[in-house]
Amino acid sequence: MRAEFDESLVTGNEMIDTQHRELIDKINKLLDSCETSKDKLVAVKTLDYLADYTEFHFGEEEKLQESIQYPGIEAHKKEHAKLRAVVKDLYDMLEEEEGPSAAFVEQVNKNVIEWLYRHIKGFDRSVAEYKFMNESSERL
Repeated sequence: MRAEFDESLVTGNEMIDTQHRELIDKINKLLDSCETSKDKLVAVKTLDYLADYTEFHFGEEEKLQESIQYPGIEAHKKEHAKLRAVVKDLYDMLEEEEGPSAAFVEQVNKNVIEWLYRHIKGFDRSVAEYKFMNESSERL
């Protein structure tokens, strides 16, 4: 399964949506690398690339939440921590299995793509809506 950015993932916040598109692209690059190479080093480097971008994105989201005094920031940070744990587990899996296996790809689909879709549609959309509502109320 490849990740796909579609209308259901649009939050309405341009920065967040642009970064989500990039994040999905990086997930797909990881999946592509698993299909084209069973080399552990290739998979680790591609996972590094995804992990680094994920950290950047989480930092940007959390800065945005702090700047708008988003009341759900602590719960949002806990969700981010869950994905960090998943990424650590993926590194461990690559080490144990000596490279990307079918089980590794399944975990990326289940624990990264599905998590991301739920996270965007719930947590991230609520941040974007909160920001929009606050900006709209200031105009009145």
